[in-house]
Amino acid sequence: MSITIMGTILIVEDTLSEMELMSHYLKESGYAVIGAVSAKEALAKAIEQKPDVIITDVVMPGMSGFELCRSLKKNPATEKVPIIICTSKNQEIDRLWGMKQGADAYVTKPFTKEQLLRAVKSMVG
Repeated sequence: MSITIMGTILIVEDTLSEMELMSHYLKESGYAVIGAVSAKEALAKAIEQKPDVIITDVVMPGMSGFELCRSLKKNPATEKVPIIICTSKNQEIDRLWGMKQGADAYVTKPFTKEQLLRAVKSMVG
């Protein structure tokens, strides 16, 4: 019996424990997971591996998640990929700014498994 992959999710997160938690939730629910620890690595992987959804942190060394959103939405190879921002920045202004940068959903940390999966499911057909 083969397991149907629900979709491939690229997680951009520089905190290992957060990366592991998200990966665990998603894999458990039937998603394939690609990890990236920086926005630059994420850009390369997004173009190369064409994930169905990208989940990104905001505060990362080098390029922020907001900048990553803008870069992904400007690139013809990745402009259609839905982006979920997952961050501890929980002010309304942060959420609005994230959406303005091209994010399709905004999940604040700490999140529950249900919140994360609901956001992902709303993006994957």
